[in-house]
Amino acid sequence: MGKFRARRAIAAATVALAAVLGAGGWAADTQQAVTGPPPGSAAWTADTALGLRLPDPAATDPAEVAAFFARLTPAQGEALAARHPLVVGNLDGAPVRLRYHANALALAAERDREAARAADPALTPQDQAAARTRAERYRTLLDGGRQVLAFDPRGRGQVAEVYGDLAGASRTAVVVPGSDIDLLNFDRAADPYGTPAGMARSLYEATGRTTAVIAWAGYTTPVGLGVDAATEDLARAGAGRLTRLLDGLAVSTRPEAPATVFCHSYGSVVCGLAHPGPAQASGVVVLGSPGMGVGSAADLDPRVPLWATTRNDSDWIGRVPNVSLFGLGHGADPTGPDFGARPLPSTGSHGHTGYFAPGTASLTAYAALAQGR
Repeated sequence: MGKFRARRAIAAATVALAAVLGAGGWAADTQQAVTGPPPGSAAWTADTALGLRLPDPAATDPAEVAAFFARLTPAQGEALAARHPLVVGNLDGAPVRLRYHANALALAAERDREAARAADPALTPQDQAAARTRAERYRTLLDGGRQVLAFDPRGRGQVAEVYGDLAGASRTAVVVPGSDIDLLNFDRAADPYGTPAGMARSLYEATGRTTAVIAWAGYTTPVGLGVDAATEDLARAGAGRLTRLLDGLAVSTRPEAPATVFCHSYGSVVCGLAHPGPAQASGVVVLGSPGMGVGSAADLDPRVPLWATTRNDSDWIGRVPNVSLFGLGHGADPTGPDFGARPLPSTGSHGHTGYFAPGTASLTAYAALAQGR
């Protein structure tokens, strides 16, 4: 009997993995999560130009970071941003507008560096083309006064962009994406509502531009639908980064109205493992979810409302078995009647990436929640 149960468990895990992989094709390469403090942190902590001890990005929480910057003059903050743009631009708890300024400086420097690489005859044509692509990406992020809250060029690149007045809005929302999202495609023109930027823009407009919305491509996502997408390693690394973002928003925006967090696909695993508390989130919304890495809503903080969007009939995620065996799969279906999440409608949505499309019942519900209604 024990052998029979073991065979069933192995078979179920195999089916789960096959379903995930078969939904979008095998992705053989695994990703190394980008973790730790921002680039340039060693030079930052060694900087004594102000005669002050600068907060260690690896050990200082966002509240302490906010307190440090509150003691500086505007000129001192700008001087630090000029000397250490990648640190200041990614330092949760630092003033929002100073982070925008720092990230603009960092993007300009990286644009120039990649443009030089693109013209370097010592590089292969493939490396030159990749450098041109990155240089163009950085150029577009500098256009039109875009508000870049975070920028990290390491690995496939990470970025967070704000729509609206993050410092002044009465409500805030964060969009957490799933697989195949990075700095180069977080706002791709094709399939816009499957990207964090497209989701955030749509939500921002649906709230009448009253809620500030963050498109957060701030963790290393799986590529394709392979082993990374079927396991939780990248989600655990992302959960830590999401927690720090939410902690930073709590001290740099309005603590009485923490962010509403919208979690798409694999991003719902990130949100489940982050399990935000009431100081970090007003509510959590999942959509196109393969599971949250937990058995039920009871495993999350009961003080933070959880909503699960009804899956539309053309969403392929419905073909993925909700199991968690031998490290594969992400657990119970958040839309199931026994999970304990509050249901949201999805009438009018189509496919895995259509929940934020204008005119859908899901977007209407999301806008209401983002506005605190």
